[in-house]
Amino acid sequence: MIGGIAKFIAALNGNLKRGQIASGFAWGVLFGLVPAGNFFWILFFLFSFFFRHHHGTKMLVMTAVKLLFFALWPLTDALGWEILHIEQFIPLYTTLYNMPFIPFTKFNNTLVAGGIAAGLALWIPVYFLVRSLIPAYRKTLAPKIKNSKLVQNINKVPIISALVSAVQTIHDKAGLLG
Repeated sequence: MIGGIAKFIAALNGNLKRGQIASGFAWGVLFGLVPAGNFFWILFFLFSFFFRHHHGTKMLVMTAVKLLFFALWPLTDALGWEILHIEQFIPLYTTLYNMPFIPFTKFNNTLVAGGIAAGLALWIPVYFLVRSLIPAYRKTLAPKIKNSKLVQNINKVPIISALVSAVQTIHDKAGLLG
């Protein structure tokens, strides 16, 4: 886990393109909202490897959203219920459910339908929001955080110093410094 956080911090502070970080963030939100192990989650996960993005950011954000999923569950459930009860689509859902393989996708689960809808609807806004915030973070916030007394005192804690060392190593290996 420390390595994943270190890679994210190194990417955020390094020369990695902000679009790749933002894309990883957006993919992470999508994967966090769709229940894991579901056919659609696996399909999206495999599909994501055809695009350039920061995989460490994707996994870190997915983990964070999954941890918050219990708070988001009522919203995605309600959204899924609304989607699955659209009157015009009920014959289509019935036909799909009676097909041989389709029921195993659990498309008719309110959490799956709501998670897919919310994740796809949030993908583009999250991408552009994160992409626009990265330059501001790199120019103003990162130097202030790095030079603050609080961070210097926190860096003395052993686990934090290990994280800082991991970030420094990743920076050095990737040639992101200097």
